[in-house]
Amino acid sequence: MESLKGRDFLSLADVSIDELYSLLELASQLKSGMVKVQRNKVLGLMFSKASTRTRVSFTVAMYQLGGQVIDLNPSVTQVSRGEPLVDTARVLDRYLDIIAIRTFEQKDLETFADYAQIPVINALTDREHPCQVLADLMTVQECFGKLSGLTLTYFGDGANNMANSLLLGCAMVGMNVRIAAPADHQPNRDIVDQAIEIAHSKTEVTVTDDALEAAKDAHIIYTDVWASMGQEEEARTRIPLFQPYQVNEQLMAKAANNAIVLHCLPAHREEEITDAVIEGKQSKVWDQAENRMHAQKALLAVLLG
Repeated sequence: MESLKGRDFLSLADVSIDELYSLLELASQLKSGMVKVQRNKVLGLMFSKASTRTRVSFTVAMYQLGGQVIDLNPSVTQVSRGEPLVDTARVLDRYLDIIAIRTFEQKDLETFADYAQIPVINALTDREHPCQVLADLMTVQECFGKLSGLTLTYFGDGANNMANSLLLGCAMVGMNVRIAAPADHQPNRDIVDQAIEIAHSKTEVTVTDDALEAAKDAHIIYTDVWASMGQEEEARTRIPLFQPYQVNEQLMAKAANNAIVLHCLPAHREEEITDAVIEGKQSKVWDQAENRMHAQKALLAVLLG
């Protein structure tokens, strides 16, 4: 874990497979109370997008580590008045011990990391949501006792940040990953190629527009909203296009008998997932949401050393 001290976490690909497993192990130990960590440090939250779980889970995690949190909402900082990002980064670097950034462009996150020496965490960009996948993998491990050899199928917008991060995360831990999405909403080829390279032919990386075939014998059924933040104007027009990818009882019947259901939330019930499924016995959505806090607490602890 010492190798992660002081590093940035901008993408799942920033950590090795061994480091990823170590993070998951520490998260489980923190959750069970086997390990207690105290860090008198300050975390900055710089969020340009709305947030419930990410904001609250990071805040509670840092408080439980014995640290403090400063909310750097851009609307009340000089960023909203046009201060260059590189100037903000260099100043905050001198005040904070670590910062989590939730923004639109991945390149803005990378620019901030280039100009700040403190660890920078990707709390969501349009390209990736790596902290969410830490919690997802932790939840899967709790349910099945393993990660390797399982199959996860994601349904919906294959070009969004969740699909991208699941491709990388599943490939890293030896899980088969399938993305089921309309032809015009499939992942960028560079992310798919990166996942295939990580998998080293040991696991399957599949992109398809056939929802029912993708669900066949899957152990984890995963979905997200059909229109991400910034795509609200497209939401209504996307509904008929994405309807075949709704996670409902018909689709769940194709999955493995012991399959679980995950959703990163917020959910638009009766759109991407039915009420019966998200409230059903196979749903692990609420455990998944809780694990955001534990996984991020582990991440904060190791990045701060």
